[in-house]
Formats: sequence, structure tokens, C-alpha cells
Amino acid sequence: MAIRLVLAEDHYLVREGVRRLLETRPEFEIAAVCGDLESLLAAVDVERPDVVVTDIRMPPGGSDEGIQAAERLRATHPDIGVVVLSQYENPTYVLALLEGGSGGRAYLLKQRVGDLDQLAAAIHAVAEGGSVIDAKVVEALVAQNARDDESPLGQLTPRERDVLREMAEGKNNAAIAAALVLTEGSVQKVIHSIFLKLGLTWETAVHKRVKAVILYLAESA
Repeated sequence: MAIRLVLAEDHYLVREGVRRLLETRPEFEIAAVCGDLESLLAAVDVERPDVVVTDIRMPPGGSDEGIQAAERLRATHPDIGVVVLSQYENPTYVLALLEGGSGGRAYLLKQRVGDLDQLAAAIHAVAEGGSVIDAKVVEALVAQNARDDESPLGQLTPRERDVLREMAEGKNNAAIAAALVLTEGSVQKVIHSIFLKLGLTWETAVHKRVKAVILYLAESA
């Protein structure tokens, strides 16, 4: 079965570009395209998609409509995944997106849209209840906090930072092992070391790990 999508973006050229890009993948079906928050919510009610792919800023306010849509859908259509496309690395937006739970939510920088594989992976992840946070957002937060001599992030080894980045992208231990050419046992040990150094409670669910990492990074900023 194809993953049915509703796409929301107020800029016509960007919207059409993303739509045509997604239509090249046979596993996706574009159910509707929208240019503002209200038409997005109306389309969701009619089409009942599997995933919404939305810009973070749209009419009527041009502020955080993508986040607002994700919040409303959490209450009205909790099974629908949401991928928010943003040009902002600001952790405030990420935390707002994850406020009601990180399952079925993804935050990607717009510069990634040209990488269809990454966008497609995020769509698949949220459709299955997972979560993805753009690695660039995590890298920026880690780099900022690591400069603080008192930050536990400064204690992380390069390998631990690599694993932290992969964790925030929503990957499970097997996927992290494949990406970094490690054994799953080694990944588990590294994650355990990361959580000990950061003072985080061990969480087995991937999306809980993502939220824990982002919350820590944001609070340390």
C-alpha cells in the first residue's frame, strides 16, 4: 500500500518542486497539496493521509503554522505522521514539535529536501510511529554546548558524538551500527556511556531516546 501524503507549502515553486520530487517514488501518493494552515487541516479531514509534509511557516500568520498543525493533529488524528520542513536550527521549534510526544514526528531542514532518500526515510519513519531530527540541528547544539568547559558534552568522545547524532535521527541500534560500521553490542555500550555522561535516564524506545537527547541539548544551550 502506498503512503498517502498531504503536502503543505505556501510558496508555489517550492510546493511543486517537492510534490514532483515525491511523485518520483512509487511508494508515495500525493492526496492533496495546500498553501495555508486551514486548507491543510481541511484536507486532512477529507483525505485522511498517512503523513503530512508541511512547511514550518505558512499563512495566516507566517510564524509556526507547521508546528500548530502537528499539535492539532496529535489530538484529532493521532495516527497521522508529520514531517516539518524548516530553515531554522532553533531548538525551540524542535521542542515545540515534540511537546506532545515525539512518536510520528520529524523535523528536517529545508536544505535536505533535495536529498530524496533522506526525505523519504523521514516519511517512512513517521508513518511507522518513529521520529527523526535533522542531524544538522543536533550538530549545532552539540558544537555550541561542547564549548562550555562545564558541559558534559565536552566529555563525549568523537565516537560518542557520532552515535548521538545518529540517535537523534531516530535510528535504532542496528541502523546506527550499519551507518558507523560497528557491532550492535558496541553501539549499545556507546549509548550507555553517552547517557551516563549526560545524566539521562535509560530509554529503550527510539523516539523516547530522541526526545531525551533533544531536551538535554536544548536545556544545556
